[in-house]
Amino acid sequence: MCASAQSVAMHTDPLNLDPTVRAAYERFYILDYDGALKLFGEVTKAHPQEPMAWDYVLMATIFRELYHQDLLDTTYYAHDSFLSTKRDVVVTPESRQTIEGLTTKVVGMCDARLKANANDKNALFARGYAKGMHAAFITLADHSFTAAARQGLQARNDSESVLKLDPQYADAKMAVGLQQFAVASLPRFLRMIIGIVGVTGSKQQGIDLLKDAAAHGVVTGVESRTALSLFLRHDARYAEALTVQRGLAEQYPHDYLFRLEVANLMKDGGQGMAAVREYEAVLADAQKRNYFIDPRLQMAYFGLADTQRGQNMVREAAANYVLAATQPNCSDWLRKRAQLNAGEMFDLLHDRGQAVRYYQMAAAGGGDQSQADAARKLLRNAYTGK
Repeated sequence: MCASAQSVAMHTDPLNLDPTVRAAYERFYILDYDGALKLFGEVTKAHPQEPMAWDYVLMATIFRELYHQDLLDTTYYAHDSFLSTKRDVVVTPESRQTIEGLTTKVVGMCDARLKANANDKNALFARGYAKGMHAAFITLADHSFTAAARQGLQARNDSESVLKLDPQYADAKMAVGLQQFAVASLPRFLRMIIGIVGVTGSKQQGIDLLKDAAAHGVVTGVESRTALSLFLRHDARYAEALTVQRGLAEQYPHDYLFRLEVANLMKDGGQGMAAVREYEAVLADAQKRNYFIDPRLQMAYFGLADTQRGQNMVREAAANYVLAATQPNCSDWLRKRAQLNAGEMFDLLHDRGQAVRYYQMAAAGGGDQSQADAARKLLRNAYTGK
């Protein structure tokens, strides 16, 4: 092992450097969740007593569920409206039981190790990693902000303990950076509601920690870059975010989400027609055999339609909202958003019959009801673009 590799090995759980683990992460980074889980499963069989082995399975299981729920489209939570927009997410009892069971298993294993040795930095990291992943899941799937904030704070505390023991344990900087930025971004009244008054936060410190984890983390490097791009987008630092995101998309061109986020950032950054071309390029690649694994095309169609709408390409936007709504694996929440927006575009095209048809779909009972009130209002009065 060369000197640089030895240095890295001193500051991470040795299991993170296992060849099967590294191969599994490569599958994970092209959204081959099933392939990643198969390899991570082999790791748990070889290392059943290692909490980090079960953390890998937990991570891939959570992100597979979030992806299938259309919850990894960052447009949903890149802005503060996410905090007040409730959507119903139906997670099967089996999936929820698996996620809860894995989280409990990892925390229990780590607690036992820490009881024997309170300075076990790898156990501290693994426990914080599990709690951070679980916090992300209940935030996005359940809008359970209070419980998620507490778990996120526990993940931060564990990671800060790791860094006290080993300041070069770069992976631990991600959880601290996430919390620093998130806490600093929350309004004070919301901090009071979720019970984290007195917890300090700094956006810039959060960004700096994520940059460090991105540069040196073994299992959080890519994730830290993803979070960094999202936070920069949240603060309208689009050029910086785009630089980060392009790097991810160039490293993993077959990761549908990384490619899609480049287009999203162009849209938000005011590069309307460039964004249109980028969305179209993603959709074109999606037509190539095996280029992407399970691409959620509704995300690209919806983003493209939103961009075309902003460019006053009303007819094209209407067509792409319809395409988003008609994708067979589209979540009910995104489907009804697309139907409502399609109706608005048809109203602008003076096709009231088509508009009413899509408003009725968006207002239909059963499933997600987040668009129902707006759709009923538009059934009474046509959308005028004001």
